[in-house]
Amino acid sequence: MINSLMTYIQENRAAVYSLFRCFQETGKKLMLRTELWDEFEHYCRTTNNDKLLDSPLAKAIAHTQEAAIVAPWLYLDVRPRVAQWHYLRFHFETMTSEEVSVSEFLGFKEGLINTDPNDRILEIDLTPFERHFPKMTQSRSIGHGVEFLNRRFSSRLASDLAKGDELILAFLKVHGYGGLPFMINDTISNMAGLQQALRTGMEYLADQAGDATWQDVAATLQLMGFEPGWGRRVDRIIDSFSLLADILEAPDHGALEQFFSRIPMIFNVIIVSPHGYFAQDNVLGLPDTGGQVVYILDQVRALEKEMRNRIHEQGLDIEPQIIILTRLLPESEGTTCNQVEEKINGTQNVKIVRIPFRSKDGTVLPQWISRFEIWPYLERFSLEAEKEIMARLGRRPDLIIGNYSDGNLVATLMSQRLGVTQCTIAHALEKTKYLYSALYWQEMDDQYHFSCQFTADLIAMNTADFIITSTYQEIAGSDNMVGQYESYSSFTMPGLQRVINGINVYDPKFNIVSPGADADVYFPYSDTEQRLSGLHGDLQDLIFGDGRDDSRGILAEQDKPFIFSMARLDHIKNLTGLVEWYATNDRLRRLTNLLIVGGAIHPDQSSDNEERQQIMRLHALYDEHSLDGQVRWLGTRLEKNLTGELYRFLADRRSAFIQPAFFEAFGLTVIEAMASGLPTFATRYGGPLEIIKHGVSGFHINPNHGDEASEQIADFFERCQKEPEHWYALSQGAINRVQEHYTWKRYAKRLLSLTCIYGFWKYATNLQRQETNRYLEMFYHLQLKPLAARLEEKKLENRIQD
Repeated sequence: MINSLMTYIQENRAAVYSLFRCFQETGKKLMLRTELWDEFEHYCRTTNNDKLLDSPLAKAIAHTQEAAIVAPWLYLDVRPRVAQWHYLRFHFETMTSEEVSVSEFLGFKEGLINTDPNDRILEIDLTPFERHFPKMTQSRSIGHGVEFLNRRFSSRLASDLAKGDELILAFLKVHGYGGLPFMINDTISNMAGLQQALRTGMEYLADQAGDATWQDVAATLQLMGFEPGWGRRVDRIIDSFSLLADILEAPDHGALEQFFSRIPMIFNVIIVSPHGYFAQDNVLGLPDTGGQVVYILDQVRALEKEMRNRIHEQGLDIEPQIIILTRLLPESEGTTCNQVEEKINGTQNVKIVRIPFRSKDGTVLPQWISRFEIWPYLERFSLEAEKEIMARLGRRPDLIIGNYSDGNLVATLMSQRLGVTQCTIAHALEKTKYLYSALYWQEMDDQYHFSCQFTADLIAMNTADFIITSTYQEIAGSDNMVGQYESYSSFTMPGLQRVINGINVYDPKFNIVSPGADADVYFPYSDTEQRLSGLHGDLQDLIFGDGRDDSRGILAEQDKPFIFSMARLDHIKNLTGLVEWYATNDRLRRLTNLLIVGGAIHPDQSSDNEERQQIMRLHALYDEHSLDGQVRWLGTRLEKNLTGELYRFLADRRSAFIQPAFFEAFGLTVIEAMASGLPTFATRYGGPLEIIKHGVSGFHINPNHGDEASEQIADFFERCQKEPEHWYALSQGAINRVQEHYTWKRYAKRLLSLTCIYGFWKYATNLQRQETNRYLEMFYHLQLKPLAARLEEKKLENRIQD
């Protein structure tokens, strides 16, 4: 594309100059792709130049993410495909064009905000450290890192059997628990000995009953060099022996993954989530507290079941432990967040352990602090948490999973000190939520402190052994949209740092592991035997009841189907946008009622500035459009089982769920609603684009075009009124989609398998990337720590002034 574009520009300089002048005359220094394309189409219409629409220039503009314009220059960043970038500039006076480096492009952008181009700036470029580490080359492989690594190692085994075999032998010897060895003992000292032992072992086991246990054959197998871990029953032990024998004889990446997933390696897991209010009850809807809490609670229940099952199948009798590490809040707002320990319901041995935030003098911070302001406290938190975890477990954990930016930084600090496998889960990266958040970070830093957050993100992404995302979109976006992680590949924060290569989405550390909905809570409305019909009275009062302090609106026509949405009440979730769509669409108001669950009803009930603004905006919409008879707003936090039955209660009324967010990394409420049988409309920006098959299991909507979205929803209800079978088809399509692709059982199996395989890679290869880690350690101490320290000092100064 780029070569043909440059040729086209040279051969059509007058037309290109005329078009680029139109861009310049908008007066905008920065133009996004949609703005460029709209101006381009306008130019083609007004000049009657339809041929330009089929030109290489049209293709380039369609793939340009943004333009930066200051006479005499116009700069374009062209992304012809996922994670492939080209940077071009055009000179208005000479009408010449050329391709430039990413550093030059970012430097020009810095000049847009009055930064002196002669000032030197810290450049971050991880390319030199990654030069010799294998990377994928196909965009379709992004998010399938473990398969790539297994293919690489099976190829390495095939070409250099002796070296690869010795790595496997050495790896098998390192496993054990509480002083007891697993897999093999010192009787087997080399590869020839291992292969001979496998042959002898299989011959011996062939004469034993398949349902005999390890204890029945242990004495003989231990003399051969084997220890527990191969399986509980003889048939499983034979299968494990056969897998390894096949790998050593003819390496296969599928067999490699299957075998390493069976090695007993994971008994103790730490899951880190410091911000917000983390508890099992009465926290959803509180500041900084939403889907991430639901995700982790469902995650640990599924993980414990899978860990217990694997340990049993491995023939071991070890009690697995999972600890959710979060923040202790002495001022807990009526929640259990002031308790040091809390057992997770529905588990045998999963606990929440809470550690306080402390100021420099050791004083405990008693109150909630926004996730944007917690950076000064995370290192001290990690040190205290590490001591607590080691005391509780009596050993290092086997895996540390970070959640969100702050949790991932804590996981990084702990895993680096303990030498533990680290998994990163972002959930959502703020950088893509706020327009030009990096470029204009200084204007936003007093409120959001992106200087700390984006720096922490870079460190955690690059130190993690593997990264889990819910969707491909999260990593690499789509043809027209940059992925969340991809947005960290290069960007500038003027006056602070210029990132030339921050993250490479072709890195094999990325893996897509989609979560699910709790099948015990979110099941189809048609499953009448499981239905919680005893809650219907409560639901009737919630939706239609009068005199509730936590609600606004009394529905005048109760027999209408519902448009339903539930989310935190912040700008990104766009609940106020949905209410405005409804308010201004006569068809929707005639066909449906609107039910909103989110936030609080009174602004003084929230301590979050953004939420208070959204609350006041909702009240203004009510008053402006006289919505009290058609829109029910519940400013309450619903218990999980009540939420599940609410979905089904609304499905009984042939309703639909709407997720109108400007961006959604995944969308757990989308999964929950679909699992319950509600036809679902959800944003096309982010995870829902992959979750929903448009027209089959739901619909994609564009939250930036509310008129179109509301018409789309109205068309659906109008058709369902005429063709009831249309609603049933979408409902069943939603149920089928979730059951086939989004379950916690699938998630847990995959996560534990990844941990085993990356544990091997960390042992057997340069996956630890010691050079990179040393560089990032310096980056942490010289950049992030001073930023966090200044934030703490500023907060202290503000308290003194107050």
